[in-house]
Amino acid sequence: MKDIVKPIAVLGAICLVVTALLAYINSVTAPIIAEASAQAEAKAVKEVLAEAEDFDVVYDTVTGVNTLDVSMPVEVATVYQATNGTGYVFLMHTKGYGGTISLLCGVKSDGSIESTQTLAHSETSGIGSRVVDNGSSYRHNYEGKTADDYETVDALTGATISSKAYKKAIAAAFEAYKTVKGAK
Repeated sequence: MKDIVKPIAVLGAICLVVTALLAYINSVTAPIIAEASAQAEAKAVKEVLAEAEDFDVVYDTVTGVNTLDVSMPVEVATVYQATNGTGYVFLMHTKGYGGTISLLCGVKSDGSIESTQTLAHSETSGIGSRVVDNGSSYRHNYEGKTADDYETVDALTGATISSKAYKKAIAAAFEAYKTVKGAK
């Protein structure tokens, strides 16, 4: 009986110690990671709507901010309004082939896309990543597009699911843009 109980007790103790260490490391690094992520998002927001001087958050699902008192498409997580009236930036989360794709879309006050940028994704490297990587040319296909012509952007061969997910997020951005423009 001792031959069975002793190894189980030792392994149990090792598991408890390792779990405690991991929990401690997570508690130390989580705020640092969150701050770095927030800084990266703030930088990207300014890049997708370059003419904006600063931004106000007018809708945010995390903090519950909804200054416009509107309902947004489920993909839209945050809406940033440029303080100088140059447009809006929409943070969206959509389901791609490999998981959630988080991306920003800057829509100018005339209703055209200035730029898009991916914040995070887990698409297949070399396939779906050709759609969502910020260095890819695919995202540039949406620049200058409006709600009337964004659907003309073709999906990438071999990355149809990722392409459709990206286009779905763009559609949500245009729907949200229409909503915030109507709320003014």
